[in-house]
Amino acid sequence: MTSQKQKMLAGELYIADDPELAADNRRISAWMDRYNRTGTLSQPERQALLAEAFARVGEGCNIRPPFFCDYGYNISLGRGVFLNFNCCILDVVQVTIGDMTQIGPGVQILTADHPRDPGQRRQLLEFGRPIVIGSNVWIGGGATILPGVTIGDDAIVGAGSVVTRDVPAGGIAVGNPARLRAVG
Repeated sequence: MTSQKQKMLAGELYIADDPELAADNRRISAWMDRYNRTGTLSQPERQALLAEAFARVGEGCNIRPPFFCDYGYNISLGRGVFLNFNCCILDVVQVTIGDMTQIGPGVQILTADHPRDPGQRRQLLEFGRPIVIGSNVWIGGGATILPGVTIGDDAIVGAGSVVTRDVPAGGIAVGNPARLRAVG
């Protein structure tokens, strides 16, 4: 029998208030309570805390508190990743952020999605679609990255943009919904 957690990690429909997932969420909530009180700690001290919760944390990563996530164990950060204040990652499935990517304050990275069928929503079913953010990407403050999006290396996402589709390497996406802007 497949557990709700196994279904979640596979991107299948699952029930979010499952006891195993609720326990995982309580664990990360306690971790966030600790992490979000670390404003006076050095970057290396905060990085050690990140390594407790995340799947992978590259050297020189810096997330300025407060920071929020669903589980933590689905987040992989490359070397030198920076997230400014008040970022939120709903990591019901994999979120991968490449080396030297910079993410502005208040950015939301959302892998969690919900069925379009109202009957399935009434059953409290949801699913996730992974997000991949390449290396040397710059995401402006207040941007929202929606489920299933891939942002290529060296891309830029404008402040306040809502990214609903993939952004190619070197692309510039702005607006709501975000549209590619011509470079040059």
